[in-house]
Amino acid sequence: MTTTAAHTSPQIQDGRFRNPARMHRAGLRKTLGIMWKMLTEKPADSVPAAPIPVQALSRADLDAAPADTVFRLGHSTILLKLGARYWLTDPVFAERASPLRWLGPKRFHQPPLALDELPPLAGVILSHDHYDHLDRAAVLALAAKADHFVAPLGVGDLLVKWGVPAAKVHQLDWWRGIALGDVELTCTSAQHFSGRGLRDGNSTLWCSWVIRHGERKVFFSGDSGYFRGFKAIGDRFGPFDLTMVETGAYDPQWPDIHMQPEETMQAHIDLRGAVLMPIHNGTFDLAFHPWHEPFDRIAALAEQRGQRLATPVIGAPLSIAAPQADQQWWRQA
Repeated sequence: MTTTAAHTSPQIQDGRFRNPARMHRAGLRKTLGIMWKMLTEKPADSVPAAPIPVQALSRADLDAAPADTVFRLGHSTILLKLGARYWLTDPVFAERASPLRWLGPKRFHQPPLALDELPPLAGVILSHDHYDHLDRAAVLALAAKADHFVAPLGVGDLLVKWGVPAAKVHQLDWWRGIALGDVELTCTSAQHFSGRGLRDGNSTLWCSWVIRHGERKVFFSGDSGYFRGFKAIGDRFGPFDLTMVETGAYDPQWPDIHMQPEETMQAHIDLRGAVLMPIHNGTFDLAFHPWHEPFDRIAALAEQRGQRLATPVIGAPLSIAAPQADQQWWRQA
C-alpha cells in the first residue's frame, strides 16, 4: 500500500519538505557557477587513470553466500542478503547519473552483475529521488522482480506514477517503521534535499534507513550533511553491526548536504557503529576532489581513532557479522 505525501508531516513547511536545521542557500547564481565549473574546471584526478577493480558476481555466487552478507554494486547501490532473501538500496545501473544519456557524470566501472541478473528481491530501499540514487529504468526493470519498494514520503508517489504497482509501494515519514517478513525497516532523518527537475525541489522527502534482521542491525545513510540526527538515531536504534555512510562528493561549497570524511567518521561514532563501510564513492565523478581521496582520508581517520573500516572491492562479499579488514584496493587502482 502507498501513503501519499499529502498527509500532514512535521517535515513539511509551506508545501515543501525541509530540514530542521537552517541551511545555507546557494542561490541561482552560485548554483549555475558550480555547474559551469563542473563542466569546465574538473581536475584530471577526479576520475581514475586506470580501471577500478570489480569482482564479477553471478547468481551462483549470491546463492552460495551466507545469510547477512552485503555486496557493494557501486556508489550507493548495495545488495543485502538477509536470511535467504535479497534487498537492494538506491538502485542505479545507468551509464550516467543524469536525466540525459549523453551528458552528466559517467560511471567509472560497470556493475559487478547486470540488472537482469539480479535475483528476485524482497524489496528495494530508497533514500531520495536524485539521479545518482534513483534510476528510473532500473526501478521499472525491478517492478516485477521486487515484492516491495520502501521509500520516503513522495518518492513512493513518483514510483506509482512511473508504473510500479501501488500495492508494492510503502512510503514513510521519519521515525516510522514497517516490518516486511523477517526484516524491520525504519525511515530515519537525514540532512539533504530533493528534486529531479527545475520546479520540483524538495517536493519529496529524503531519509536514512535502519535495517534490522534478527540480531543484526545495519544503518544506510543515503545522502546527508553532518547533523545531530545521527546521535539521535544511535541513541534510539544503536549499536549497529555495520554503518554504510556516505563518504564522497563533498566540497566546502555545499557543506550542508554532504559530509567531509571527518564528519562521516563522527557520524559513525554517533551511530554507535561497530564497522564503517564508506559509500557514495568510487563510481561517479560528482565533486572536485581526487576520486580516491575519500578512501585515503577515511582510512587514515579510522586508524587515528581506532575504528574498524570495511572497504570491499566492488562486488566482493562482506559479512555483516564478521567483516574483513580494510583492503585499500584503491591504492593499486
